[in-house]
Amino acid sequence: MDREKIFQAVDHTLLGQDAVWDEIRQICDDAAAYQTASVCIPPSFVKRAKEYVKDGMQICTVIGFPNGYNTTAVKVFETGDAIKNGADEIDMVINIGDVKSGRYDLVEEEIKAVKAACGNKVLKVIIETCLLTDEEKIRMCRVVTDAGADFIKTSTGFSKGGATFEDIRLFAEHVGPGVKIKAAGGISSFEDAEKFMELGASRLGTSRIVKLAKQEQ
Repeated sequence: MDREKIFQAVDHTLLGQDAVWDEIRQICDDAAAYQTASVCIPPSFVKRAKEYVKDGMQICTVIGFPNGYNTTAVKVFETGDAIKNGADEIDMVINIGDVKSGRYDLVEEEIKAVKAACGNKVLKVIIETCLLTDEEKIRMCRVVTDAGADFIKTSTGFSKGGATFEDIRLFAEHVGPGVKIKAAGGISSFEDAEKFMELGASRLGTSRIVKLAKQEQ
């Protein structure tokens, strides 16, 4: 697979708690140089990053991150605030406890509320696959589809595990029409990236792909 195609699928990510503006600015520069799909950064940097980048670069941020147990009202407010500050894409974490309790109705209602707050912006729904059974993952494919989200996403990268080939294959088999797939967490090589895309992922949440390319220079 052409590396340019891989870069175009990458949400170039920096979400560390100790991230500083100089690092955010650098990943924005790198994203521009390698023409990645977006930069994915903490909400507190969105406004500054949007003012810094050239027109056309997509700014992605995270909501209810990383644990997902904020109330729906908080997630909706966070989403509106992020979009007001210039976010183009929103990656939200579901309430995993509701999934474990079988309250898929509540999860769907929350995703719909956040999607409404997004308006015409892209919404990706993080289900944290490492904490779910296959049955729960399959149910979440339907919930994300019915809620009208744009993407289902594997992982925050802050829990017990990240994306797996098996999870992307499962998503591709069960997600509804119009819902895309984002693999995130632990994507450490171009070979991994290519495999995830071949299995059905159209976005890759990673910081390593661009770093690898820079190391080769």
